[in-house]
Amino acid sequence: MLTPDVLLVASDPLAPPVWSAVPFAGLLLCIAALPLVAPEWWHSNRNKAIVSCAFGIPVGIYAAFRDPASLAHTALEYLAFVSLLGSLYVISGNIVIRGSLPGTPASNTLLLAGGALLTNLVGTTGAAMLLIRPFLKANRNRPSRVHQVVFFILIVANCGGCLTPLGDPPLFLGFLKGVPFEWTLRLWKEWLLLLGCLLACFYLLDRRLLRSSPPEAATEGPGEPVRIAGKANIALLVGVIGVVLAGGFLIHPRYGETAAQLFQSGALGALAVVSLISTPKTLRQENEFSWHPYLEVAILFAGIFTAMIPALSILRTLGPSLGISKPWQFFFMTGGLSAFLDNAPTYLAFLSLAQNFPDEVAGTTHRILQSISSGSVFFGALTYIGNGPNFMVKAIAEHRGVKMPSFFGYLGWSLSFLGPVLLIIALLFFR
Repeated sequence: MLTPDVLLVASDPLAPPVWSAVPFAGLLLCIAALPLVAPEWWHSNRNKAIVSCAFGIPVGIYAAFRDPASLAHTALEYLAFVSLLGSLYVISGNIVIRGSLPGTPASNTLLLAGGALLTNLVGTTGAAMLLIRPFLKANRNRPSRVHQVVFFILIVANCGGCLTPLGDPPLFLGFLKGVPFEWTLRLWKEWLLLLGCLLACFYLLDRRLLRSSPPEAATEGPGEPVRIAGKANIALLVGVIGVVLAGGFLIHPRYGETAAQLFQSGALGALAVVSLISTPKTLRQENEFSWHPYLEVAILFAGIFTAMIPALSILRTLGPSLGISKPWQFFFMTGGLSAFLDNAPTYLAFLSLAQNFPDEVAGTTHRILQSISSGSVFFGALTYIGNGPNFMVKAIAEHRGVKMPSFFGYLGWSLSFLGPVLLIIALLFFR
């Protein structure tokens, strides 16, 4: 029930009415329900576009009249989002990892651990797009692969990337808002505990399922050495990192956030084009490259970005009346909303809310910023829409024949394995 203070803030003429968040809730419900009730219809990207437009366009028109600045800002954020996702998807799709990855529980666990480290250099999106195909290929004989993709999303597409601003979009936005670049290394204890627990759970589960599988599922490859084709694209991946850093260190301080986003989008698009032109088509065919997963994410997130404008505005307006003051409260509030509102804008909303505490870093305290940062990164793994790579990994896995769980089915998986560890982290670090 809304308190009088919340009702008072919600009636603020500068704030959007609460009902304006209904389209966003409706879009989330469609994303969760339609794959269950109409799977064949939902498979088409055209039909996804119909749903995305049905909820996104009315909110966009509403925002254009009520708050055109927020609509323009959202459009720039979406452009930066799809350009980064697209460039990494294209460039990684032109890198072929050949040879025999054995697909044993030990090697799978090492790949996930290596992917978690890699996320801090090339981001969760870059690491996920680079490793998901060889990961699926290594386990192509396994009858049970859903758990592997779920843990891949939890570890590589989300939780691994909290040690540098390059690792996850919320942390990079924090860097742009004044958080020192090296500050995120403070999260190493939370990072190590979470990854240790998830990797241990994965190893035990993967070993158990392999033992109950047919003998041919454990058959390893012919022992061919692992090698990389399309190596020139590795330099382009480094170029992506350079573009992101240049936008943060050079463009943003001098020309502002809009110029940095436009620079990043244009430069990343150029790198993707260079990758497509310079790489033989046969490598993409060998990788079973398809535009379908990328288009699916771009279409759905166009609606999500637009429909969530009022929801985020309501959050910013109601924030001061929520009575949040303790690190564990910031951890769960930032995290819980990051799972459904996208973790990057949620991080910014709570960072703004936290800037009335003693100014130790970026206008708040170290512990509160740690709780906001880890909450936005870790909880982004709870749903398919919590972080950009989640849906992309799901789409690629389904394209390779893995029958992934529904929206609520995946939520059940993530809560079962990630939920208890998040509670432990809250008790140990944010009480």
